[in-house]
Amino acid sequence: MSEPARATSPQTVVLDALMTLAAEAGQAAEALLALARARVAARVSAGGRVSMKALEADQSAAHALAWIATYVDALREMRAWAGRLEAEGRLGELERLLLQIGFGEYLAQLAGGIPMSQGEIARPRDAGLTAADLAPFHAASAALVEGGNTDAARARLVELMLAQAGGATFGATGLDTDFEMIRDQFRRFADEKVVPHAHEWHLKDELIPLAILEEMGELGVFGLTIPEEYGGSGLPKTAMCVVSEELSRGYIGVGSLGTRSEIAAELILGGGTEAQKAEWLPKIASAEVLPTAVFTEPNTGSDLGSLRTRAVREGDAWVVTGNKTWITHAARADVMTLLVRTDPATSDYSGLSMLIAPKTRGTEAEAFPTPGMTGGEIEVLGYRGMKEYELGFDGFRVPAGNLLGGVEGQGFKQLMQTFESARIQTAARAIGVAQCALELGLRYAQERKQFGKPLIAFPRVYGKIAMMAVEIMIARQLSYFAAREKDEGRRCDLEAGMAKLLAARIAWANADNALQIHGGNGFALEYQISRVLCDARILSIFEGAAEIQAQVIARRLLESRN
Repeated sequence: MSEPARATSPQTVVLDALMTLAAEAGQAAEALLALARARVAARVSAGGRVSMKALEADQSAAHALAWIATYVDALREMRAWAGRLEAEGRLGELERLLLQIGFGEYLAQLAGGIPMSQGEIARPRDAGLTAADLAPFHAASAALVEGGNTDAARARLVELMLAQAGGATFGATGLDTDFEMIRDQFRRFADEKVVPHAHEWHLKDELIPLAILEEMGELGVFGLTIPEEYGGSGLPKTAMCVVSEELSRGYIGVGSLGTRSEIAAELILGGGTEAQKAEWLPKIASAEVLPTAVFTEPNTGSDLGSLRTRAVREGDAWVVTGNKTWITHAARADVMTLLVRTDPATSDYSGLSMLIAPKTRGTEAEAFPTPGMTGGEIEVLGYRGMKEYELGFDGFRVPAGNLLGGVEGQGFKQLMQTFESARIQTAARAIGVAQCALELGLRYAQERKQFGKPLIAFPRVYGKIAMMAVEIMIARQLSYFAAREKDEGRRCDLEAGMAKLLAARIAWANADNALQIHGGNGFALEYQISRVLCDARILSIFEGAAEIQAQVIARRLLESRN
């Protein structure tokens, strides 16, 4: 690809005034979001209060609002990222093109329709926006919509990406050197110890070797954000994002091993007694014990309030009876955070409690040797390496002192406190998968020749590559913002949900586009992109399905408006 003529190219004009144009368009987008919130609130409110029943019945409006808000927040964080880089003298041409193309595309989608999934487009009219409402937005965003995401801009961006020697990302992330040192360390680990074997583990549906888990433990993965007083590293959630990105770039199964420890540690830190913290957190941090989260049941899915697995107090133990499903890494885990119903008179969240339930680690010969517990593997398309299981409990005993916090009926509240971190980490895992897809697609596009030239010379190919890089940076900035909010002790369930919602969609789009670049070879199991496509698909389902996530975001937006 040749460099466009800089004196006359349309994107040069946009680049020269980029920060001003982005600020003006961002303000117009904020105003549009405010109108959308007002329009949707009017449709689903009665007596000045939002009706949850009406909001559920009008999901087209609710989810359109959620996606509009997610895009507006994403653009805000991209502008903030660029502002920080500009102040530091680090806003180079590559970063400016990421900002320009991202703004140009997302502004156009805000006006014309946001893809929620394949075949589902959130239109402005769905959120009650009229042509008159959109007129000021069109005026403020016109320059970037027309001149932002152009073929010339995408070509130049990819040209700069190809010229970049090494590096872990395309474009400065805006993080300080300490975080980038952490990134480099875990990228080397992933490249040396994970990438050469990940596809074989996937194809053979094998558990990730224990030697990998041991090395991850030595690197501090499992105690990353656990306070130092409990044997952890005491690092912020932003560090968790960076580590999760890089490990998931190598293989999502490896990147997700830390998720189990993160959830268990959050539960115990937030809801455990001092004795429980002292006993379990050092063991989790050192990888002496491997935890797993045992929440979901058959026929409940996201409706945890209808959970039926029960625990009855008998002397010095809780005796558990019931069934669980979609439990990741259950066989090899040493301890479960087990959500049960301890009050049989209830049928909602109020009767739920959380148990710290030790179990015997399974072996290849006997996956579930613990008395009172059985399990069977669920075969899956992707997200392998830890395996998924259905579990049965019949007379399974948990020490009475292992009731989290020592008080019944707190289980759902304790679990809710972990959702922010879990969704931030899931967004980071999605970014890692998206980055892997980009790297695979870029490499193949350079190596594969058709009609006498490499695939990357074709506009539809380099255009895909450019948008992969742009959307990865957008998801990164939204995720890092949520992580910073969490680290500052501010409520961030809204921001975490938005980051997860958008990053999961981007991971799937990147994997799909990278496979398309591979053509028929991408459909062959021997090519890594076939695995990445399968792995990416789960991200819009677990930790809150995209539809549930959009509903929660809409509810929070409308509640905070009142």
